[in-house]
Amino acid sequence: MFFTKPKPPISKTLISSLHHIKLSHAGNPHHTPSPLSLLKNPSIFSINNLLRSFTNTHSPHKTLNFYSFIRKNNNFKPNNYTFTFLLQACTKFHNTVAGFQVHGHVIKLGFYGDVFVGNSLVNLYFVFGEEKRARQVFDEMSRRDLVTWNVVIAGWVKLGRVAEARKVFDEMPERDAVSWSSLITGYVRNGLLEEGVELFERMVEVGVVPNEAGLVMVFSACAQLGLVENAVRIHSIVDALSCRMTVHVWTGLVDMYAKCGCIDKARELFDKMPEKDVSSWNVMICGLATHGLGMEAIKLFEKFLIEGHTPVNVTFIGVLSACSKAGLVNKGYLYFKLMTEKYGIVPEMEHYGCMVDLLSRAGLVTDAIEFVEQMPIEPDPVLWVTILGACKTHGLVELGEKTGRKLIELDPTRHGNYVQLSSIYARSNKWEEVVRTRGLITGQNSKKVPGWSLIEAQGKIHRFVAGDRQHDRTLEIYMMLDKMNARIAEAGYSPNVSPVLHDVEEEEKVNAVKEHSERLAIAFGLLVTEAGECIRVVKNLRVCGDCHEMTKITSMVFEREIVVRDGCRFHHFRGGECSCGDYW
Repeated sequence: MFFTKPKPPISKTLISSLHHIKLSHAGNPHHTPSPLSLLKNPSIFSINNLLRSFTNTHSPHKTLNFYSFIRKNNNFKPNNYTFTFLLQACTKFHNTVAGFQVHGHVIKLGFYGDVFVGNSLVNLYFVFGEEKRARQVFDEMSRRDLVTWNVVIAGWVKLGRVAEARKVFDEMPERDAVSWSSLITGYVRNGLLEEGVELFERMVEVGVVPNEAGLVMVFSACAQLGLVENAVRIHSIVDALSCRMTVHVWTGLVDMYAKCGCIDKARELFDKMPEKDVSSWNVMICGLATHGLGMEAIKLFEKFLIEGHTPVNVTFIGVLSACSKAGLVNKGYLYFKLMTEKYGIVPEMEHYGCMVDLLSRAGLVTDAIEFVEQMPIEPDPVLWVTILGACKTHGLVELGEKTGRKLIELDPTRHGNYVQLSSIYARSNKWEEVVRTRGLITGQNSKKVPGWSLIEAQGKIHRFVAGDRQHDRTLEIYMMLDKMNARIAEAGYSPNVSPVLHDVEEEEKVNAVKEHSERLAIAFGLLVTEAGECIRVVKNLRVCGDCHEMTKITSMVFEREIVVRDGCRFHHFRGGECSCGDYW
């Protein structure tokens, strides 16, 4: 008798029994026995455990069903924890009516003043988008704790209301890592990247050690800014604090360096990772592809498969992009087929986009059009934009004209469509068509995306637009630009003025090209950095052909490595050559 097998805990008995019982929407079992019939007087602890278990499943509505059942059949008296589980369940399956009903029970049974229940109610109403109700509950709470304030900040962040989140943050009597990381998340997700980085640094200054969420978000901010000085500075802070390096943090770090142009550093960190998940591999494969290292990306993918990992849709976006950047048409078709037939992944617009880009870059524009026309889903206009760009690159005037007209019909407000079509006409010296097409821009009220280039130097971010004369050192920058132009001309550079669409004198076209934003950023870089130091520029649009050629020669003449991240990929210029091999 001393060696009998011990009985399982009550909560486990209840949970085990429930696997065999289906609860109706009214809260009554379809068949017996009830899990509660196994016990004469189940404790509130056991019932709360069961409610929590239902809440953490894919069927959180059963939490409410079971609560309704025990209230009717067992004279159950809930406590504050009961309501936190009920409110979590309402939040998970977004049942507004049930949420209001539970709120009514909270008031009726006297738990409205409980801080845990109050926190759950505030969160529930923010999730429902009922910010006024959330604020009312917050204002009426007789006691608040740190979690209360954090829930409010997170709620405003979810709604994209960063100003309100910052106001609450500033009013907090105390803050922890969650408070800081929630606001950093708000800044980064709403495009306020520099503010997010500054807030992270301020958090560290006041002695708060960042948590995983804070680290991942600041790495994301640096990655989106694409400025390596930011990345190195933040990385050094993380190292100095000896922060806990989870898989997610490692992956964010690799992604940050890859998107800041330091692909070798990204690969070094990736290889050092003590463990990797699928996201880690995806980040590295996509990073290599973006830097034009198509074969390396494919080799890494093959290693990924050999090690027994299962690719997901993002993996194939990276692989197909790698094929596109490297001009590997046959491999692209092979991997697209592998994705659909072996792994059963339904292609999304990004996958189709990679295939269209692959064919268009390779000059197989007719094949690209045929591929789009055979798609089982409605093609995004961006795919036709890719084809139009290929028509411009490969001098296909008639096909470009047809595609351009189609695009203007699909989206008459997109400024770039008119510009691309005008460029095709300009290359063929069809100036009347250029004027007619550009005249449509005014008539359709199209929206132009302004081009800009960023460079980080001396601890500040410097932004330039074409013909910019707003910088404090404008005179010096233009003197350096003149010096650049003179030296690269001596090395054989001759301006390609095809990006300039106007039917004007050749000299005017040359002057227009010479003041593109990336040229001003490079001139500033040469002005303020040490001899031999790498110059890194971020540009929001695709670099034009003439600026690409100019940067190649500048890298040779001034003996500098120049890294440009444009709207499509990275270009590493060294010794008069570019990593893209002029295939971009």
